[in-house]
Amino acid sequence: MEIIEKLLSIGFAKELIVVIISALPIIELRGALPIAINIFNLPWYWALLYAIIGNLIPVPVLLLFLDSIADILRKFDIGSRFVNWVFERTRRRGKIIERYERIGLMLFVSIPLPFTGAWTGSIAAFLMGQKFLYSFLLILSGVIIAGVIVTTLCVLGWAGAIIAGIGLIVIAIFGWWKA
Repeated sequence: MEIIEKLLSIGFAKELIVVIISALPIIELRGALPIAINIFNLPWYWALLYAIIGNLIPVPVLLLFLDSIADILRKFDIGSRFVNWVFERTRRRGKIIERYERIGLMLFVSIPLPFTGAWTGSIAAFLMGQKFLYSFLLILSGVIIAGVIVTTLCVLGWAGAIIAGIGLIVIAIFGWWKA
């Protein structure tokens, strides 16, 4: 919260802060939406839009340049260990992507839990050699679904949790059926 207060005090708009938080790994829109809706009191539809935009900012960079970024980081011992840790963790978590193939990437990104968002989905798509446009559209779909789930939770509380749970079950059943 101190960082958010500092950004506000130096003139950052609440909307820009939401975009920035959404672009951060691990936190992504899952952390930005509660801040936007419950702390900044932004209307849910604007909060959702800013969070989706922010969450998608790193996706093209990761899909197109991850190989080059990893090569640069691997030149340093700590960078090499970090890259290997991230790639190994992503490979382990990417089993759902392999299992459900086409819809797997979207399902993986849409689950609103840490290490299952656009960052990890982008890394997984890169590691699996998926095409850029195909990966981007699936990640976009997953981000939108995750955003709707988190927004529903923020706006409706426990009722939202029940609705989001039903939505996730429907998505999982659809994914299983299609696979």
